[in-house]
Amino acid sequence: MKKYLTLLLMFVSAVTFMSCGNDEPENPDKPETENPSEPGTPVEPSTDSKILVAYFSWGGTTERMAKMIAEQTDATLFEIEPVVPYPTEYTPCTEVALQERDNNARPAIKDKVENWNDYDVVFIGCPVWWHTAPMIINTFSESYDFKDKIVVPFCTYASTYRDETLAKIRQLTSDANHLTGLGLTSGRINEQTISDWLKEIKVIK
Repeated sequence: MKKYLTLLLMFVSAVTFMSCGNDEPENPDKPETENPSEPGTPVEPSTDSKILVAYFSWGGTTERMAKMIAEQTDATLFEIEPVVPYPTEYTPCTEVALQERDNNARPAIKDKVENWNDYDVVFIGCPVWWHTAPMIINTFSESYDFKDKIVVPFCTYASTYRDETLAKIRQLTSDANHLTGLGLTSGRINEQTISDWLKEIKVIK
């Protein structure tokens, strides 16, 4: 009985944590964009907008998506890298991430974005951790002034909590204007999917 309960707890932990790893969901969703509950005034980036793609990635999945976005938009790439690295093994990483969430932590970020004021459009991406964005995204969003910026959220996930994570990034950058975000499972990250989305939100033609 004790062994059964242990296995059950391990399963629940893995399902809940979601995108800390690169595992595929059992039934990969088609790529879907968020549907903001309170759409604001439509915005459209200018053709000469300077773009930043800022991302946090643990297992490499979000980094892969971020690099495709940066390549297609001719953007500057910025990795949101913690001062204290997360554990490289899955289970210890989930434990640290949960503790940070429960303590409302603000993990320190190693570097700062240079020439922040020069950027007009900022993509912010991360994996889904414990139903939402990792707490280091809070640190990043609180470190800069987003007034008059256009923010585009994106995330990677295993099976659920995509919309909640995209909404969290919007919430954390409430002073900005926002374009429709995108969440993808690992197997759906490809050049065509990214291109279709960027054209839809008019970041590229």
